[in-house]
Order: sequence, then structure tokens, then C-alpha cells
Amino acid sequence: MTQSQSTLIYGCMGLGGGWNDQPVRSEDVKKVHTVIDSALECGIRLFDHADIYTFGKAEQAFGQALRERPELANELRIQSKCGIRFADELGPKRYDFSTSWIVSSVDSILSRLGVEQIDTLLLHRPDPLMVVDEVASAVATLQASGKIKNLGVSNMNAHQMSYLQSALSTPIVCNQMEMSLTKLDWLEEGITEFSSSTLGTLEYCQANNIEIQAWGSLSQGLFSGRDLNGQPDNIVRTATYVRELAEHYHVSSEAIVLAWLQRHPANIRPVIGTTAPHRIKACAQSDTVTLSREQWYTLYELARGAEMP
Repeated sequence: MTQSQSTLIYGCMGLGGGWNDQPVRSEDVKKVHTVIDSALECGIRLFDHADIYTFGKAEQAFGQALRERPELANELRIQSKCGIRFADELGPKRYDFSTSWIVSSVDSILSRLGVEQIDTLLLHRPDPLMVVDEVASAVATLQASGKIKNLGVSNMNAHQMSYLQSALSTPIVCNQMEMSLTKLDWLEEGITEFSSSTLGTLEYCQANNIEIQAWGSLSQGLFSGRDLNGQPDNIVRTATYVRELAEHYHVSSEAIVLAWLQRHPANIRPVIGTTAPHRIKACAQSDTVTLSREQWYTLYELARGAEMP
């Protein structure tokens, strides 16, 4: 059913029927089946969830699809995230890395997905009130019970990861960050922003074998077909060059945008979230493209709107 494994990750935020309180419908589960099949046919095997995606319905719909086709469990891998709490009777929207919240969140994730274990649990956004020993206790409990294999993080900088790792007995295996042709701070901080508090995050991940996953990698379709009326000149020029490269390599514009991330030596794995089968296929073409150094820098310069310093 699958071809050679893709470096892309499928992000499941668009599944489950929308950010509303309506129950999961049969057509929502059907869409999950279509997405899974399309992704697997392109060699995409890792599926990225979060307990908050469509208020839990993304995991619920995905879990129903797995129950209907249990053989899929051997075809794919699942990761999910926890730590974000929406406003409720107890307080405002907040982050929670307490032992009890992490453990109970994983139990709920497993229940919605209908599985006994997920490959990786990611802590969704840094909690300013994080007590690293509490996180370590939760992770140790979850690994000992076989509920998670690995621990990852999301949106953390090098200092935060280093501090958290100091309390853990298991390595942090991935960090999910916003990275794209329109989100360039991960590059800029190492070139022009030497005082940045996040300086060195990419280097820390590379030195410690932490996989970097890029969310928002397609810039919401800005360079692959979205209407550019009213967009600044650097965006329009970038989109034009993306199309030129797509014609040169005989691939889609999506493939070029993703290949730009994949060209970085940190072995970045883009997360894609389209639910359209033809766009999933278009994105997967990125694995066939290796941009030259000059092409990579041309895209970078165009996107940043100024030549390199």
C-alpha cells in the first residue's frame, strides 16, 4: 500500500468536522479514511495529533477509522500533543505541565484514538509554571505503563529543552516549531538577531539528535495558489520564483516550498495539513527535489525582502 517512506508528517488538525460542539459524523470518519489512504500511498506514515484539535474530535474520528480498519495500525505511527487547556470554570486559557494533567491527558488521548500506546507525546507549548521534576515523573509513569514510547516538545527553545532534559531519564526526541518561507525567525536569529533568547535552538537540536518538525510549513498556501492581491512585493516575487522552480523540477509549487525546508542540514520534517488527496500528492513530490545552494538562498532572500547582510 505504501511507497518508500516520506519525510513528511501529516498534521490532523483539519480532521473531525470543525471547531464546534457538533458530534463526529460518518462523513468525518470517511474523510479520515481518505486522508490516511492518500498519505500512505505517498509514503507518509507519521500522523500528528493534539488533544485540542477540533476539541478532541480529530482524535475521535481518527480512532473510529482505526477501529473500522484495525490493519492500519501496522501501517502508520501516531504522535499527539498535550498541555494546552482552554478557558473553563476554573480559569482562562492556559498551559499545564503538571503531573496529573499530563497523565490524564494521555489517558484521554488513548481513549479517543482507541489505542494502547502512542509513539511520541509532545508537550504542546512551554508552560511558564513548568516544574521539570513533575514532567519527569509524568513521563516516567507513562513510559513504565507502556502508554507512550517517546517524549517530544513543541515550540520550545534551546534553553527550555536543555532545562527540561536535565530532569528526564529519557531523551527528548523531537521539537515541533513554526517554520516556513513566511516564518523565518529560526534562520534570522542566527544571522542578524544575535541577542535573541532563542539563539541556538536549531544547533541544540542537531547536536542532541532532536528531530525538527515544521508546522505551518506551507504558509497557508501563500506560494501555492492563494490569491496574492494586496500582498507585499516580497511575497509576490517569492511566489513567482516558486512557480519557476516548480516548472524547472516538474513538480508542484507545494513541493518547492517544502523542499526549501528540507534542504536545510537539520533534516527538517515538514508537517502538512491539507485534506485534499491531490494536494497531499503534490506535497509528497518534495521528497524528489534537492534545491541548489543558489536556489535556496534566492528563495530566502526573496522571502525576507532584502539581500543577506
